[in-house]
Amino acid sequence: MTTRRDFLSHLSRTAFLASAAPNAWRLEWRPRFADDPFALGVASGDPRPDGVVLWTRLAPRPLEPEGGMDGRRTPVTWELAADEQFARIVQQGRVTAVPELGYSVHVDVPGLEPDRWYWYRFQTGEAKSPVGRARTTPAGDAARPLAFAFASCQHFESGYYTAFRHLAAEELDLVAHLGDYIYEYAPQQGQPRRHATREIRALDDYRARYAQYKTDLDLQAAHARAPWLVTWDDHEVDNNYADEVGENGMESAEQVRTRRAAAYQAWWEHMPVRVPRAASWADLTIHRATPWGRTAHLWVLDTRQYRSDQPCNDGVKVPCATYGAAGDTMLGEAQERWLVEGMRASSAHWQVLAQQVMMAPFDFDPGPATRVSMDQWTGYPVARDRLLRACGQHAAGRTVVLTGDIHSHWTHEVRAGWDRPDRPVIGAEFVCSSISSGGDGEDQWREVPPAMAANPDCKYHSARRGYVRCEVSDREWVTRYRTVPYVSRPGAPVETPRTFRLERGRTGLQPG
Repeated sequence: MTTRRDFLSHLSRTAFLASAAPNAWRLEWRPRFADDPFALGVASGDPRPDGVVLWTRLAPRPLEPEGGMDGRRTPVTWELAADEQFARIVQQGRVTAVPELGYSVHVDVPGLEPDRWYWYRFQTGEAKSPVGRARTTPAGDAARPLAFAFASCQHFESGYYTAFRHLAAEELDLVAHLGDYIYEYAPQQGQPRRHATREIRALDDYRARYAQYKTDLDLQAAHARAPWLVTWDDHEVDNNYADEVGENGMESAEQVRTRRAAAYQAWWEHMPVRVPRAASWADLTIHRATPWGRTAHLWVLDTRQYRSDQPCNDGVKVPCATYGAAGDTMLGEAQERWLVEGMRASSAHWQVLAQQVMMAPFDFDPGPATRVSMDQWTGYPVARDRLLRACGQHAAGRTVVLTGDIHSHWTHEVRAGWDRPDRPVIGAEFVCSSISSGGDGEDQWREVPPAMAANPDCKYHSARRGYVRCEVSDREWVTRYRTVPYVSRPGAPVETPRTFRLERGRTGLQPG
C-alpha cells in the first residue's frame, strides 16, 4: 500500500533525479557524440527488496571539460529486464542528463520483486551502453545466504586493477567499497600509470579524475557484475582531512568546505547511490543501512565528515597529552546515535559495520612504549570503546567490522572496548588491502611480526594487494582473503592465502 507520504517522497526524488523535467526545447533530442558516450560504463547500487539504483554518466571524451559533452541537456532511455536477452522488459523510462550534474544519470527503480537478479542498459541517440546486472535484496523475514566482496584504495598511478578483474569473475550478490575510490594527488614520477591532471581541488578536476579511473575496464567489469554499496574515505577529498580541517593546517574552514562540496558532488555524480538531496553539497549525508533479509544488516558509515581533528597532530606516534579526550568523536553524535539505535532494533543474525579505518588497536612498538595510529579508531579511544560497548550490549557474538584504508589485510578479534584487558570478545574485524595503492606490496610489513606478541587480538596480517570475499549464512560467516602478487603490470593470478570462520553467538575466530 502506498501512502501519501511515500508518494510525495518518491515524486520529490524522481523530480530531483530527472533534473526537474526540463523544457523540451532545451533538450538535444538527436544527440551526436564524438566517441562512445558510455565510455565510463554502467553500475547499480543501494539495493532494496523492491528497488535498486542504476547509474551511468555520458562522457564521450572523459578527460575533456564536461566529459566532451556540448553543454546541452540530453535524454537517456533505460531498460530493466528479467533476462539477459531483454526479452522480458520489466520497467523502462527516460531521464535527462544535465551539465549541472556532470551528465550523470541516476535511476531509482521501484516496484521490483525481492531477492532476484535483473539486467539493465541505457541508450542515447544511436549509442547503447554495456549491459549490467543488478539485484534486489531478500525480504525482511527471509533467511537467505549472502556472498559479497569488499575492497578499497585504488590509486590509479600505483598499478593495475587486476584484482577487480578477478572479483568480477566471482559469483557475488553484492560488492562493498570502503573508500579511496580516487586519489587527489598530482602526477608522480616512476609509476606504472599516470594521473592526467594536477592535484585536484575544483569540481571539474574531481570529475576528470573520476572519469580517468572509471575508464579502467577491470573496474567497469566489477561494477557491471553486481550492485555496489559505497562510502568514501579521505582521498575522495584530501588526505587525512577531518570535518573542516584539511591536510594543510593553514587552510580555512571555508576553503575546506568549498573543496569538500566539489568533491562530494563529484562523488555523488559517479556513484550508484541513493542519497537524499542536501541544502549544500558540503553536507551530504551518506550513512545508511542495507538489510539482507534477516541474515545480515549492513551499516554503511562515514568516519570523515563528522570526526574531530586527529589528536597529537596525526601520524603513528606515542600518545601525547591531548590523546583520549572525552569529547573527541569519529562518527559525530547524530550518526553514532542512529547506528546504536538501529542495532538495538535489528534482529538480523549479523550486524555489519562497513567503514573506513581500522577499529582494533595495534601497537607498533614491540617494547614497553606505545605507538599507535592517530588517524584510525585508535586515535579516538573514548568514542571507539563507547561504540563497542553498545555492540557488546546489542550484538555480542554477531558483530563484524569491515575496514579498508590501510593498504594491507588484517584480521582482529574485536572486544567490547579496549579500555580494560578483560573486556569480552564480541566479534571480528576484517581489513581489506588495497586494489593497487602502494604498488606490488610484500608478504608483511617489517615492523608487524616483532609487535605481534604485544597485540594478541591480531590474528593475521598481509601486505599483498587484493580484496576480501565473505560468505554469510544465518549461523556462519566465512572470510577469504584474496590476493594478487603484483599490480605493476597486468595479468596477475589470484590466490587465497587465508580463510577465517565465525559462528554466530560463539566468540573467537576459527581457521578456515
